[in-house]
Amino acid sequence: MAHLLDKEELKPGLIIFRRSDVKHRNWYCRLKIPEVDRYKTISLETHDINAARDKAFDEDAELRFKLKHQMPVFDRAFSDVSKEYSDFQKQRAGAGEITHKRWQTEDGYIRNQLNRYVGKEQITLVGENHWKGYPMWRQSNSKGRLAERVSDWTVRSEMATLRSVMRFAKSKKYITDLDPFQARLKLGKPRREAFTLEEYRHLHTFGRGWIKKASSKKSLWYRTMAYNFILVMTNTGKRPPEAGNLQWRDISVRKDKHGRAFTCFNVRGKGKFRELVAPHSVATYLERIKSISKATEPTDYVFTTWEGERANSLYGSLIEDLLTESKLLISSSGSRRSTYSFRHTYATFRLMEGVDSLFLAKQMGTSVEMIEDYYGHITPSKNAERILQGIPGWEPIADVASEKLDSVNAGDARKKTAKPRTKK
Repeated sequence: MAHLLDKEELKPGLIIFRRSDVKHRNWYCRLKIPEVDRYKTISLETHDINAARDKAFDEDAELRFKLKHQMPVFDRAFSDVSKEYSDFQKQRAGAGEITHKRWQTEDGYIRNQLNRYVGKEQITLVGENHWKGYPMWRQSNSKGRLAERVSDWTVRSEMATLRSVMRFAKSKKYITDLDPFQARLKLGKPRREAFTLEEYRHLHTFGRGWIKKASSKKSLWYRTMAYNFILVMTNTGKRPPEAGNLQWRDISVRKDKHGRAFTCFNVRGKGKFRELVAPHSVATYLERIKSISKATEPTDYVFTTWEGERANSLYGSLIEDLLTESKLLISSSGSRRSTYSFRHTYATFRLMEGVDSLFLAKQMGTSVEMIEDYYGHITPSKNAERILQGIPGWEPIADVASEKLDSVNAGDARKKTAKPRTKK
């Protein structure tokens, strides 16, 4: 430690010294953190040795007080902590604990927005005012990628990353309080950018023609896979990570007590396992996939690449091309659609058919509260028959259990002529 000059030990673990790499003659102290191999160096801002000794003992006493009361010892800038958090998330992505895409997204939020907002602030000074003030700052200082106004969904996602950084800081004992970052803000609920029935029919029809326009055998293969992936997703409501984990052994065809066939899936995602069911038509889409796949063993993944390897991207760029060419990439609200839109379309169509929120929540692996919060915009007029059931004039109609239920049935998404119903 050649830069230390005039070193003096005041007590075990506490020294004062001057530095050879600065022009001034002020004193510094260095304190050893008890029970860990770390030190804290503090400028005492005086060239008088007696004053330096007094200040050093004061710093030692303050350090011990903070340790006793579990208070943070080190002052670090938010940008330093956010970089440490991003590096940690990158390691988790490398170990397969989170997706590489998730790390990239959070890292982008940190570098492009959060560090601009509070990067220079000491982590211990980032608090409630910063949390509550972020939405206004974000709207005032930035624009969305596809619209003049940044969407509430984007702001929520960035703030979720801010909360994650602060939670990480608490785990490292850089801060002690997370309460300021738990408050709910009055942001609009993020609308799930589902397709309308008309849009989905258009996508279904357009997609078949899009496949035929493939310029090569390999392109034809990928477009066929992407198209059938869309059909499976919209008829099951799976999350993309669950689809990425799906293996052939996780799929079976069963029959209900009336002998009607349905497709059953065991899915894995978010560290949880669950079972979901889908119309028998989904088995047809899966057979199409299997007929061209190079990976068809029970433990092989369903959604793969041309070479037969697991498709980590889940055909994201191809789906974006299809949505762009079909003019469905941007929803009527101006938001960009993604692979998750097929899950949201499934939920929307099921609710429009009157499926109970409890059953739908179990099927989709989420909570009833989430269903009601994010899909509460489904108009009651679509379910008037169920809502008004029992009121005079709304007596039960003949049982439709024996009719062919279309469900989402994306593979047969075309208009049907309504049949007249008769009262019992």
